[in-house]
Amino acid sequence: MDIVHERSVGIDISKRDAKVCVRSPGNARGEYVSTVTTWGATTNQILDLKLFLEEQHVSTVVMEATSDYWKPFYYVLEATLPVMLVNARHAKNLPGRKTDVSDAAWLAQLAAHGLLRPSFVPPEPIRELRDLTRSRAIAVGDRTREIQRLEKFLESSGLKLSAIVSDLTGASSRAMLEALILGERDPQVLAQFAQRRMRPKIPQLVEALTGRFSDHHAFIVRLHLDQIDQHTKAIDALTERIGTVMAPFRPAREALTSIPGVSVLVADVIIAETGADMRVFPTAAHLASWAGVCPGSNESAGRVKSTKTMPGNKHLKAALGIAAMSAARSKDTYLSVKYKRIAARRGPIKAVVAIEHVILTATWHMLVNGEVYQDPGADYYLKRDPQQAKAKALRQLKSLGFDVTLTPAAA
Repeated sequence: MDIVHERSVGIDISKRDAKVCVRSPGNARGEYVSTVTTWGATTNQILDLKLFLEEQHVSTVVMEATSDYWKPFYYVLEATLPVMLVNARHAKNLPGRKTDVSDAAWLAQLAAHGLLRPSFVPPEPIRELRDLTRSRAIAVGDRTREIQRLEKFLESSGLKLSAIVSDLTGASSRAMLEALILGERDPQVLAQFAQRRMRPKIPQLVEALTGRFSDHHAFIVRLHLDQIDQHTKAIDALTERIGTVMAPFRPAREALTSIPGVSVLVADVIIAETGADMRVFPTAAHLASWAGVCPGSNESAGRVKSTKTMPGNKHLKAALGIAAMSAARSKDTYLSVKYKRIAARRGPIKAVVAIEHVILTATWHMLVNGEVYQDPGADYYLKRDPQQAKAKALRQLKSLGFDVTLTPAAA
């Protein structure tokens, strides 16, 4: 097998240190020598490693994406060395040879023959944006779980407030909970805190607010509400910071929000995860494959064993799932019609993945061409094949017992 890199390096990284294998030509023709050394994971040790590798005149440095431990090494070495981050699934060692030293040597050998594909590592501005959007997603999830804990805890007091209100943190329900904490127990008085559209539900609220709420419940509810407020404050701060960091990408965000179902929050995640620079992905199909929203390929002996989607960027897939569900519920759009057509044949889960694929494909073309989304319309399939639409309508009428004769409309 041809040698692509005469001097290659494989790095197996752990939390405390890294095994570094330098593969270089030996004394004899066609001979290569592998030397493995151990380096600490602190910044000073990594800086020393960078100087060492520069002296070796290596042409490629390969490391596995091991948890988050690769980041200190990659971010220091990328400035002056040709660093490649690879998926651990693509660089599995042979069975029975699993040690840190052998893994480093195996990576160096694969790198020398050019048998590894680099993972996408965005530039620093996008990495900062990723940190912000992912932190916001975590904070939103934590806040949702805290609200769920509050709802479950209220059940122990006999209050069924969540059965009447749709949001326990809304203005009406929050005022009622604050009054309960301060000592008010009369359901008639508590129900009067209802505002606006909740006013007609006062009789139901009186019934739902009758329970055995005690000082113990007041103490725990206060803790839950304070935690919810802390998460809300963090979300607001992150959103404000994202708005500042997003300044160079505002045209891309505005374009993405023209897609049905893609909100500003979803657009932020798409830009943060893909980098908004589609030159990294040669085609829209490459982007969909990287994100894990297209059918997998598992064929042997001419038989397709599975078309299950492959693992992809989980943060991007989560945002696309939200956008796809929103687009499916939209009115008179191409995406909603496409969802219904696929869901009728393949089920709702596959239909959602298909809409995610359409959204991501549109994203690639929009960011490459600098365009906004142009919806084909809810009548896209009717216009594409009118004869098929007519035949389908006739079949449906015939199945209902009607004999229909069609007469062309006057021009």
